[in-house]
Amino acid sequence: MDKITLDILENALRNAREEMDTVLFRSAMSPVIREQHDGFPMICHPDGRMVVGQFGSYINGFLENWKRGVNEGDVFLVSDPYSCGGAISHLNDWMVLMPIYFEGELVGWGSQFGHTVDMGGPVSGSLPTDADTIFGEGTRIPPVKLFDRGRLNEDLLDMILANSRVPTMNYFDLMAIVAACRTADKRVREMCERFGKDEYIKGLEMLLQRTHDAMKQLIVMCLPETPLEFEDYIDDDGRGNGPYKMKLTIYRKGHEAYFDWTGTDPQAPGPINFYLNEEMFKMFIGVYLIMVFDPQILFNDGFYPLLHVTIPEKSLLNPEFPAALGCRTHALTRLFDVLGGALGKGAPELSTAAGYGTSPYMLYNGHDENGDFFHLMEITYGGIPGRPMGDGMDAHSWWPLFENIPTEYLESYYPITVLEYGSLIDSGGAGFHRGGNAVHKVYRYEADGEIAIHDDRERSKPWGIMGGLPGAMSTKELIRTDGTREKLASKISRIPVKKGDVLVYRTAGGGGWKDPFDRPAEKVQKDVRNGLVSIEKAESDYGVILNPETLAIDEPGTEKLRAALREKRGEFPLFSIGEVPPAIGVVAAAGGNGKTEATSA
Repeated sequence: MDKITLDILENALRNAREEMDTVLFRSAMSPVIREQHDGFPMICHPDGRMVVGQFGSYINGFLENWKRGVNEGDVFLVSDPYSCGGAISHLNDWMVLMPIYFEGELVGWGSQFGHTVDMGGPVSGSLPTDADTIFGEGTRIPPVKLFDRGRLNEDLLDMILANSRVPTMNYFDLMAIVAACRTADKRVREMCERFGKDEYIKGLEMLLQRTHDAMKQLIVMCLPETPLEFEDYIDDDGRGNGPYKMKLTIYRKGHEAYFDWTGTDPQAPGPINFYLNEEMFKMFIGVYLIMVFDPQILFNDGFYPLLHVTIPEKSLLNPEFPAALGCRTHALTRLFDVLGGALGKGAPELSTAAGYGTSPYMLYNGHDENGDFFHLMEITYGGIPGRPMGDGMDAHSWWPLFENIPTEYLESYYPITVLEYGSLIDSGGAGFHRGGNAVHKVYRYEADGEIAIHDDRERSKPWGIMGGLPGAMSTKELIRTDGTREKLASKISRIPVKKGDVLVYRTAGGGGWKDPFDRPAEKVQKDVRNGLVSIEKAESDYGVILNPETLAIDEPGTEKLRAALREKRGEFPLFSIGEVPPAIGVVAAAGGNGKTEATSA
């Protein structure tokens, strides 16, 4: 196939992938999919390798365990991580897989998954922060045929929906996910008609090979032959145990790269375990390298043979069934901090600092004034780290395709009022490139109910790099109608609230990149004018003196202050990690002391 035709095919596949998302987001009912876009598509080669998509292939793992045949018109559904090798990571993610046929021959697969609002279990939302097994989180769906040769299994659907507090919402979300897969089916068959079936499949193989060849160059350019390691911590597991170490060692041999999680702590009693699918982690590595160094490279599975991954059994990242998994997003996002830290040891100028390091949730449920049950789950964000190309983004998602739920939507469909919403001043770590500020959001609850919080970085700061300072930690405070204030833990469920209670919700900021005393004073001045940095922080962390009334720069005073602060600080470590949280619970009982090589370095 000539290069021009191959480019046309590549863009047709990219467009089909985007169309899958569009169909999903326009058809789903729950705000977490419809508004926040917590759903991910892919289109695969007939052998299961992902050609376009986001989270990496899992078709092969599915086929290895599925023994009841695959036919045209079949649609498969699964939500149990332990039944699909961790292709999805908790029960709320419903994954749909559809074989694509053309003229009676299998030519590919379409797949999409999305976060459904409730899967049953003891708490609304199916994300209890104190679960000790997956049986305490909700309904497990092993791989099943939702459609058999095009016919809907209505008995199965009824059983699944009967185990949800919001069956109508889940029904429409599920059918929207199926519709997205049917979109892939339609577009792939059109491409087979346009290019010819054999040429289409040949083009898929060429796209996989092209990504393979590009990644070979990135591996040699970015990864060291000498092993480098880094470790970071999750504060706690929601059951009073922690912190939990994640340790990664990376190196390469020739064009092949090795990633070893040996040294990561054993699985936790609480639900922060992350059943890390090896192929998913390979895709995360690819996403990181591609987005940092060459965003035009197509995400696909072509480079997987170049990567070798070791994940110890019964560890935090490879837990033994039936370990709880509902709060796995803390490990999922901290993974990128650890990966960035390891790469930063070899090439700090090309690495980032640490971000807010989790995926914060606020959940609220109860009955409204009409007596109707409601359940709200909102994913909030935090500070993106300072980066080689510029400042970290303020109050932004760590996953670039996510969006926020508009306040107008929240207040229209739920008994809640958003009193304040913005970035939290001074929460980003100071640096030549500033870490992004955290989210500051204040909710007022307009009906009695209960809430839950999922967050981290309450006991540990997002670290800075090359002199950049750490970002601020997260906090949550509940203000009762009688004026009493209650500090909430970062992982807590089943907190009763009354009408009029107010939640002050603050996430963590991003770490700073490189020496803040080298940041141009004019940029610091602009940050102060924009309400991102206070006058006090401009002086203490950046050494920039501003007139309190005019915000004019005192240039002689700034130069003198920066010289004095540099002399007082002296040499700085590669990473400004801050204090590692003290050990609590079973970690303390096992002799954990929270000391790490990364901290002492």
